[in-house]
Amino acid sequence: MIAKSKTKSPPDVDTLTKARARVEHKRLALELEGHDRRYYQEDAPKISDAEYDALRKRFSAIEARFPEFVTSDSPSQKVGAAPSGRFRKVRHAVPMLSLDNAFAEADVLDFVGRIRRFLKLGEDDQIDFSAEPKIDGLSMSLRYEAGELVTAATRGDGAEGEDVTANIRTLEDVPKKLGGRNVPEICEVRGEVYMTKRAFLALNERQKAAGDTVFANPRNSAAGSLRQKDPSITASRPLGFFAYAWGQMSGMPEDTQSGMIGWFERCGFKTNPLTRLCHSVEQLIAFHRSIEEQRSHLDYDIDGVVYKVDRLDWQERLGFVSRTPRWAIAHKFPAERAMTVLRDIEIQVGRTGSFTPVGKLEPVSVGGVIVQNVTLHNEDYIRGIGGDGEQLREGRDIRIGDTVIVQRAGDVIPQVVDVVADKRPKDARPYHFPKKCPCPLHTDVVREETATGEEGARARCTGEFACPYQKIEHLKLFAARRAFDIDGLGEKQIEFFFEQGWVKEPADIFTLEARNAKLKLEEIEGYGATSVRNLFEAIRRRREISLERFIYALGIRQVGETTALALARGYGSWTAFHDACLKVASGDEEAIAEMDALDQIGETVIAAIAAYFGESHNRGIVERLTKEVTILDAEKPKSNSAVAGKTVVFTGALEKMTRDEAKAKAERLGAKVSGSVSKKTDYVVAGPGAGSKLAEAKKHEVAVLTEDEWLKMIGE
Repeated sequence: MIAKSKTKSPPDVDTLTKARARVEHKRLALELEGHDRRYYQEDAPKISDAEYDALRKRFSAIEARFPEFVTSDSPSQKVGAAPSGRFRKVRHAVPMLSLDNAFAEADVLDFVGRIRRFLKLGEDDQIDFSAEPKIDGLSMSLRYEAGELVTAATRGDGAEGEDVTANIRTLEDVPKKLGGRNVPEICEVRGEVYMTKRAFLALNERQKAAGDTVFANPRNSAAGSLRQKDPSITASRPLGFFAYAWGQMSGMPEDTQSGMIGWFERCGFKTNPLTRLCHSVEQLIAFHRSIEEQRSHLDYDIDGVVYKVDRLDWQERLGFVSRTPRWAIAHKFPAERAMTVLRDIEIQVGRTGSFTPVGKLEPVSVGGVIVQNVTLHNEDYIRGIGGDGEQLREGRDIRIGDTVIVQRAGDVIPQVVDVVADKRPKDARPYHFPKKCPCPLHTDVVREETATGEEGARARCTGEFACPYQKIEHLKLFAARRAFDIDGLGEKQIEFFFEQGWVKEPADIFTLEARNAKLKLEEIEGYGATSVRNLFEAIRRRREISLERFIYALGIRQVGETTALALARGYGSWTAFHDACLKVASGDEEAIAEMDALDQIGETVIAAIAAYFGESHNRGIVERLTKEVTILDAEKPKSNSAVAGKTVVFTGALEKMTRDEAKAKAERLGAKVSGSVSKKTDYVVAGPGAGSKLAEAKKHEVAVLTEDEWLKMIGE
C-alpha cells in the first residue's frame, strides 16, 4: 500500500506577480513547443496526454490573466505539425484545427459562460450542444466533387496534409460516391480513422508471428496502417471511419451540427451512435459521466467527450481563437497511473542549448501501453522545489533508483507525479545537475535569468553555435517537416553528415550533390545509388520554399511556425523582412515600431530577432543560404472583400458586436488585426470610450471609422 499524502500544487495563477508569471509563461512555452514537435511531427511523444493537458491548461490561464504575454509563436496559437513527406501534400481549403480542452466540470461551465458573453445571450436563452465521444484516432478530410471521392488527406499541420486517397478508398466505411439528397458540388467530409481494440490485438498477434513491428496502441496501428505506400496493406487491416465535421462546402444542406450528422448518415457515412443533443450544462455533464462509465466497454479508444454549439450560424459568429474554435471544446477523462523504478537520468541538449533531463524507467504497463521514458522538466523539478506540470509532494526530490508513481492518459509516455519514499534505496543520492555541457567542448551550463534578474528554471549550454549539439539540432530543425521538409534527410542522416564534416550549416546541404564526386555517398554502407539519387532529388525540390517556412527554418528563438507566418504575411517578401531584421538589429526605432505593430508580435520576438541578426555568424549563415534557394513571396489574401490585406485596429466599446466577434469577422475577410496604431495601419474602428489610439491615428493620418461605417464597408 502507498501512504496517501497531500500533493503540493503550483501557486494559483491569480496569486502570481507579473514578473513570476512571465518567467513561468516562457518556461511553459518552451516545454509545449518541444512536446508539440515530438507528438505531431516526430510521432515520438515524451510526455502523457495528462501532463500535456496540465501544462497547456496552466499556460492558457497565465495568458488569460496576462494577455500581453501572448505572441504569434505561442503554443496557444499553434496546431498539429507538418506532413511527413512520404506522400504528396494537399493544401486544405479550410484549415483543420484542434480543440481547446476542459478538465473539470467547472471548465465546462466557463466554456458555456464565454459563449453566452460572446453572443450576448441571457441566462434564460437556451444553447443546444451536439455532444459526442472523442475518438482517439487519425483525423481525415475527404473531398467530394459532384458526389465522387477525389481526395483524402490527413490533418498534417492543419493547413497542409498528406494525400492518402488510394489507401482511404480501401475502407468500407468511406463511400466512394455520396448518396442522399442535397449533395453540394464541392463537399469535404471530415472525421476520424480508427481501429477497434479487437482488431488491434489480432493485428499485433499477426505482426508478432511475422516478426514485424508491434504497435503500442490502436491509434498508432491505425496511423501506421493508413500510411502504407502499398494500399493493399491498408486494405488488409480493419480500419473504421466516423464522420463528424466538414471543411469546404459549396452549399450547406443543414443549419445545425446535429442536422449535419444526420445528413452524413444519409450520404452513406457511419457516425458515432452515442452522439447526443444536449440542451443545458447539466445535460452535458451527465453525458460525460455516462460515456466515462461506458468507456471500458467500448471497442474503440476514446479520451474524452466533445461539445459543439449546435446552431451553425452561432458557430459562424463565434469563430476561432488561433488554433481552436470558440464554439467547441473537448472534455477530457482523468489519467491512469502505475508504479515503476527510475533507472537513470539523461540530459538532452536542445537546439537553443536548453537542458532537458529525461528519466529512464524500468518498463511498465500503464493503461495497456509499455512506457520507458519520462521528461523530468528541469533541475528544480528533480530537486522537488517546483517545475512544470503537477508538483511532487513537498520536499520530495527525485533520485536514481527511486520507485516512482507515473501517470498517463491516451497513448503517450507518462509523467512522474510522486516518489514512494519508503522504497528509496539506502545508497540513493540526490541528483546533481551537470555544470558542464556533455558536448566535447564541455562548455559551462548556466541558469537563465528572467527579465527581472531572477534565476529562471531553464539551464542552458553557453556554447551557442560552437556547441556541436546545438549545431546539429539547428540542422535537424532546418530539414524537418515543418521547415524545409527534405525527404531522406532525417535526424540520423544529419548526425552522420555532421560528424563526417560534410554538412556544418544549412547551405552545405545544397552543395552536397556538387561535392559528391569526392564524397561518394553511394559507396557508404546503408546508402546506394538509388537512395543517394532520391536524396539529391529531394534537396533539389526544396530549393524553392515559402517565406514562412524559410523564416521558421532559420531557428530564431521565439519564432515558431505561427510567428513565422505572421512575419511573412506582415512583410510579404524575404527582401522586406530581411531589411527590417537588419534595421531592428541595429536599433532602428522606426523598424522596431513597425514590427511591434504586427498583430501578436511583441517585445520577446523582436528581441530574439535582433539578437539573431545582430550576430555576424548568423548573418553569414543566412547570406550563404539565400544564394542556394529561391524564397517565394507570402501568399496574398484569397478573400475579395473590401478589407482583404488591410490592417485594422479596434478601439473603444463596440455596441453591435463584441470586440472578439469583430476581430474574428475581420480576419475571416482577410484583414490583419493589430493591437497598436502605426503608419502601416489602414483603418481604426473606434467605439465609445476610445482613447490614445485615436490620437495615434490622427498622428499617422489613419482613417477612423465608426462601428456603423465599418459594418457598411464589410457589407453588413
